[in-house]
Amino acid sequence: MKQVDYLILGAGPAGLTFANLLKEKRPEKSFLVLEAQEEAGGLCRSKEVDGSPLDIGGGHFLDVRRPKVNEFLFRFMPEEEWDLYNRDSRIDMGTYEIGHPFEANIWQMPQEEQVRFLKSIAIAGCNLGQPVPEKFVEWITWKLGDLIAEKYMLPYNSKMFGGELDTLGTYWLNKLPNVSFEETLYSCLNRKPYGTQPGHAQFYYPKKYGYGEVWRRMGEALEEHLLYHKKVEKLDTEQRIVTCSDKTSYQAKVIVTTIPWTSITTFENTDTQIVESIGDLKSTGTEIRYVPKQLETKAHWIYVPDAEISYHRILVRHNFCPGSKGYWLETNADRVEGKPGTAFLNAYTYPLNTIQKPGIMKNLLNYMGARGIRGLGRWGEHEHYNSDATVERAMEVFHDMEG
Repeated sequence: MKQVDYLILGAGPAGLTFANLLKEKRPEKSFLVLEAQEEAGGLCRSKEVDGSPLDIGGGHFLDVRRPKVNEFLFRFMPEEEWDLYNRDSRIDMGTYEIGHPFEANIWQMPQEEQVRFLKSIAIAGCNLGQPVPEKFVEWITWKLGDLIAEKYMLPYNSKMFGGELDTLGTYWLNKLPNVSFEETLYSCLNRKPYGTQPGHAQFYYPKKYGYGEVWRRMGEALEEHLLYHKKVEKLDTEQRIVTCSDKTSYQAKVIVTTIPWTSITTFENTDTQIVESIGDLKSTGTEIRYVPKQLETKAHWIYVPDAEISYHRILVRHNFCPGSKGYWLETNADRVEGKPGTAFLNAYTYPLNTIQKPGIMKNLLNYMGARGIRGLGRWGEHEHYNSDATVERAMEVFHDMEG
C-alpha cells in the first residue's frame, strides 16, 4: 500500500490547483492525485469534435473578476493564448430574444410586454415589503414578480435542476440582484440595462483550444504525481485509506477530496448517521450534444426556458472559439431524448441546494475534517462553484491548511 503525506481525490480544477500548489510551495511533501478518467480537467475537459474543440462538461469560461486566479492559471497557459470577450448571453422567449439577466433587459421586449412585466415587478412581494417566503417557488415569485417567475425562472430552473423545485432551499438565492421597479422602469425608458452585471460579464476563452487545455497542462505539470484510471470506491475514514476499483490502496496523512461524496461506494469506520446523510445529497447530470449547424446569432450562449424543449442552454461555439463550426446543447440527464449524434453524458454536473444540504455538509465536513479529510471544490463542498471560484477556494484552503 502506497503511503504519502497528501492524497488528492480528483483531477478537476480544485484538485489540480491544490496539487500544483503543493508541488510548487511544499516540494518536500509527498503526494498523489487519483483521477478516475484518462485525462485531467473534470467537468472542464474538452474533446475535438468536427475539427474544433467542444467542452464536454458544458459551457465553461474564465471570468476576469479574480485576477489572482487568472495570474495563477496564466502560468500554465499564458494570457496571450486567450481571447477576451464581452459577454453576450440571451434568453429565448420563443418569438424574440432578450439579453441576460432578464430583469435588466425587459426594455428589449415589445412595448406591450414591457408594460405587463413592469406591472408584475411593481407588485412583487419584495417591492411591497411582504414577508420573505420559505419555499423556493414562492420565493422566486416574491423576488421577481409572477411574470418573470412564470415565463423564465421557474421553467428554466425546473429544466436545469429537475424534480420538485420546492425541495430546494432559498438560502443560496440572496446572490440574485434586487429587482426594483424604479431601476426596471429607468431601463425601459432609457433603453439600456441598469443594475448589477452578471458573472462572466467579461471572460477569457482559449484562442486555439477548448477550455480543457489549461487543465490538461496543469495535469501534465504534476508528472508522476497524477495517476489516471483510479476510480475511488472505498474510504476508511479512521485510517485514511483509499481503495480504488483496480484494488490498489493508498494511505495518507491528509486526504483532500474533490469528488462527489455520493460517488464513493463504501465508507469504512465511519459513523452510520454520516454515511446515511451522504446518501441524502442530491445532484443532477447533463448531456452535452453537438449540432453541426451555424446559428445566425452573435450570442455566446442562449438560455431556453420553454418546457416543451428538452435542452435548457445553447452554447454557440463559433462565436467564442474562432474558426469552429456548430453549437452544442446542454440538457438535464433526465430529459435526454436519446437521439443519434455526438454527445457526452456527465453523471455529476450540478450539486443541488436542497433544504437539508447546509446541515448535511456542516456535519459531514466537520466530521471528516476532524479525521484529516478535507472536502474541497464543487463536489467536496457540494457548492455550485464556477471553475474560477473553485481555483480560488483551492488556493484559500491550501494556505489555510499550510498555515
